[in-house]
Amino acid sequence: MPLSPPRIDQIPSPPLAPSDDPIDIAHLKRMTLSDAGLEREVLAMFLQQTAQLLTRLATRPADAAALAHTLKGSARAIGACRVAVCAAALEAAIRTGDDPAQALTALDQAVAEACASIEAILASSSASADRNDPL
Repeated sequence: MPLSPPRIDQIPSPPLAPSDDPIDIAHLKRMTLSDAGLEREVLAMFLQQTAQLLTRLATRPADAAALAHTLKGSARAIGACRVAVCAAALEAAIRTGDDPAQALTALDQAVAEACASIEAILASSSASADRNDPL
């Protein structure tokens, strides 16, 4: 009897290029297994963490490269691709000793776009939940 590996259902591959939207919703759904509650939770956590990280980064602390790295990973996890790219550029500028001002400005802009998108998503999902609530 030949041995064969068990059949594994295929998971759709992510797109070859990330979405141009501030938040790649398809990526977010893959990362949260389409759990709407988990999506809302991670988006709210991202808003809070990002605000804290940007406040700290503005003071240019000694651990700024590590903070930018943390933000890069968080952004990638939720599909905030532009934020991740800008955070990577800031991290690289800091590590190479370049002036991080331009990278920090670009990061601020990308974060503002992502946060506005997240707030709209959260408001929409909250309104949808309210309509479905059978008070």
